[in-house]
Amino acid sequence: MTLTLDSAAPAASTPAKLATVDCDLHPTPRSPNDLLPFLSQRWQSHLRDYGSHIRQGISGQEIHPRMDGRGMRLDAFPETGPAGSDLGLMQRQHLDANDIGAGTLIALGTSVSDERNLDYGAALARAVNQWQLAAWVEPDPRLHAGIIVTQEDPAAAVAEIDYWAADPRFSHIMLSPKPIEPLGRRRYWPIYEAACRAGLPVVFHPVIPGGGHPSSGIGWPTFYIQDHYTSGPLYQNIAMSMVFEGVFEKFPELKVVFVEGGFTWVPHMTWRFDRQWERMRSEVPHVKKKPSEYLRQNTWFTTQPMEECRTPGQLREIIEWIGFDRVLYSSDYPHWDYDDPKYAFKLRLSDEERQMIFSGNARRAYRL
Repeated sequence: MTLTLDSAAPAASTPAKLATVDCDLHPTPRSPNDLLPFLSQRWQSHLRDYGSHIRQGISGQEIHPRMDGRGMRLDAFPETGPAGSDLGLMQRQHLDANDIGAGTLIALGTSVSDERNLDYGAALARAVNQWQLAAWVEPDPRLHAGIIVTQEDPAAAVAEIDYWAADPRFSHIMLSPKPIEPLGRRRYWPIYEAACRAGLPVVFHPVIPGGGHPSSGIGWPTFYIQDHYTSGPLYQNIAMSMVFEGVFEKFPELKVVFVEGGFTWVPHMTWRFDRQWERMRSEVPHVKKKPSEYLRQNTWFTTQPMEECRTPGQLREIIEWIGFDRVLYSSDYPHWDYDDPKYAFKLRLSDEERQMIFSGNARRAYRL
């Protein structure tokens, strides 16, 4: 089968003239058929005849009602296809309009991490990775793909990471934050080892449906306003699992980026982690440093949805505690709560602080 790509997308602006790095851009297939050219005949037939078998009752549907437009900006829908499926529109609305020098892609909606059929999941992961390159990165080299893996089959995930590890068009590794087991468990350690070997960060981003897990720790929320808040508590649990299970002690070079979960919760979480460790460190002798030291060394946090404290001074104090070198700009294009880089910060930043948040930090955390 021959792949036909949209040739109408304009050429990319010269990256050398641009500075801002966006750590959350969502490319979307126009339809599942976009992935067919990258699947073998066996899996093409499987996709057409059976589709996905994910850990959720109704494939392709969301667990509870959300807003119209599946969370997308209404002006981000092209003439045909869903929002995020048109490179030319992304360039006009965001990349060129905001002088984006580099962007990291987070491909959602492909169900790879939730596939029950692990062989199909591995084939689908390879297809999505090839599709990202063909449809997005090759036409616009400012964009950098994320390696999609089947994390519930760690051996296949490691094989996929190793396959692409030397390819500079990939800047990170994507994992679902809602796996079968807590992410600090040793079943996932081979993935972290492969990430260190490749020199690539592991990136977490909220996903739907998310393995059939409720978005809150007490069941399914009634309203979207509740669901929209839950990424922060989710990331706190991931950080806790990775710290106390010993992931960062075992893999001191591992880089982890928490995308679209806020960051104002980091200080109070870290204070409590440290206090608990001081009281009960005899239970976890493998955790040799304060939790705050691991988090300060191994983790980064993106800005969108931008936290808005009561005063700019409060926001500055929080970022100073986390570290200006740990915060990364992200837009979340093309979602409705998109953050324009010109207006995202209500805080006056020094030139050095702005350079770190909008460019330098990402270039150190990712392979860009």
